[in-house]
Amino acid sequence: MDEGNVSGGGVNGGSESGTGTSRADASARPSGKRAAADPAEEPGGGGAGVAGRVAVITGGTGALGRAVVEAFVEAGARVHVPWFDAAEAEELQAGLRMRFGEEGNGGGGRIRLREADLTEESSVAAFFESVRESDGATEILLNLAGGFAMAPLDETKLAAWNDMLARNATSAFLCCRATSPGMRARRWGRIVNVAAMPALKRGGAGMSGYAAAKAAVLNLTYSLAAELGPDGITVNAIVPTTIDTPANRSSMPEADTSRWLAPDEIARVLLFLAGEDAAIVTGSAVTLGRG
Repeated sequence: MDEGNVSGGGVNGGSESGTGTSRADASARPSGKRAAADPAEEPGGGGAGVAGRVAVITGGTGALGRAVVEAFVEAGARVHVPWFDAAEAEELQAGLRMRFGEEGNGGGGRIRLREADLTEESSVAAFFESVRESDGATEILLNLAGGFAMAPLDETKLAAWNDMLARNATSAFLCCRATSPGMRARRWGRIVNVAAMPALKRGGAGMSGYAAAKAAVLNLTYSLAAELGPDGITVNAIVPTTIDTPANRSSMPEADTSRWLAPDEIARVLLFLAGEDAAIVTGSAVTLGRG
């Protein structure tokens, strides 16, 4: 279950990091229409309609998040990533420089990073205000941040229970709430959350906190899809099976990894859900797996 931690464990988080990033100014568009044509939006370009869009990717410094950030930058999006662990933020920037050159850009997109704790209301508000000041309203929100822990019920402390809810459900709620006014004003928006199989398949032994938190994410998704749909905003969740990450390989050394999901495969699904062609997909829990 390799997810980007929300706070205290290293994925999100206050001051902008300029290392390897482009500071090009870009004015916000007044409506949900796309900006002028961009090469990344052309057929076969992989842009999927995200070129020029303002995208916030929480959990963007995690193993899955890094692949998603690279895909969206390459597709021409203006990406903002909240971080908590400075070393992980630097690793993300180093990877972008290796792929796209010293400025860390690709396909006309670019990235800004800012520290934030996504479990804290004031920190989330400050982060999204910084996005608005630099690029305008958030148009695409990918809530990849979260956390995973297992323990038998009688060994689960209240603090651990609350931590699972905060890192998975509260963080998604706060980010959705922060972005919805701007999306409603434009009458266009894309929100994608990350749920988990235990939320769909009647939980799992030793996963009470995690399963409950991810079930909350699913029901948040369904509720917001109904509430925001009339304003041109789609809200979906992906439900991946095991993701092929270094952490998962380390924790499950004997597992058959042949059916695990590559992060870049998931990134392509997210590009679709965030783009123009997914306008009629909302309120869905999209299961990702190999059967």
